[in-house]
Amino acid sequence: MDTVNIRQAIATAKAHEHTSGQLAHLLKTRTNSLHHSIQLPPQNIVPALLNFIIHYIDQVPEFIDAVDAIANECDLTDYTEPVMSIAKEFFIRPPHLTDGHEGLNALMDESYLAHRLIEEVNDRFMSCYNTPLVPIDMTRSNLIIHHLIGEPFANRLDQAVRLITDNLQNYDLVFVPDACKKDRSARWASDLQRWPCLVDNLSINLLLNGQAVRIMIH
Repeated sequence: MDTVNIRQAIATAKAHEHTSGQLAHLLKTRTNSLHHSIQLPPQNIVPALLNFIIHYIDQVPEFIDAVDAIANECDLTDYTEPVMSIAKEFFIRPPHLTDGHEGLNALMDESYLAHRLIEEVNDRFMSCYNTPLVPIDMTRSNLIIHHLIGEPFANRLDQAVRLITDNLQNYDLVFVPDACKKDRSARWASDLQRWPCLVDNLSINLLLNGQAVRIMIH
């Protein structure tokens, strides 16, 4: 399964949003209740948030393609494929947890699941082997999307990701010693240049430890 179907689903959801304005309307109801750490622009808040979400969604097939290419070159496919397959599955067969959501709102949920899965796997891999599995870190954008989705639903999505990662770990599908022996650190700087989608470069400010960190769209 490649990312063509995912890209087609994204194009369909964008067309749906263009005619319905469904997600834009939903965002209008949430801007006043967002966490104080999210620094919004003074004007055109909803278009800025909508643009942020669309770029966040667009990055999923981009980073799946990037990780697949990097894994093939570094002989890591056995370890990345189980994770990437699940990330693709979120889009092709969304979990029942997202039932009732449609258009870009549904894809925001599915993209969050995919991005959080990578984050969770990388965090655990780093804990086990002092190195992430793949060179991607969407932590800041994931935090913002978590607040845009809203609690408690975002927490339920996080719990689903943790259960999936537990299953991968329990069955030794990803977290095995041989995976950490594939030294690819020397390649990662060039990988990040070749695949800018691997870098968290979106465009809403997030206040961390009292300092605003800007994530820019290129």
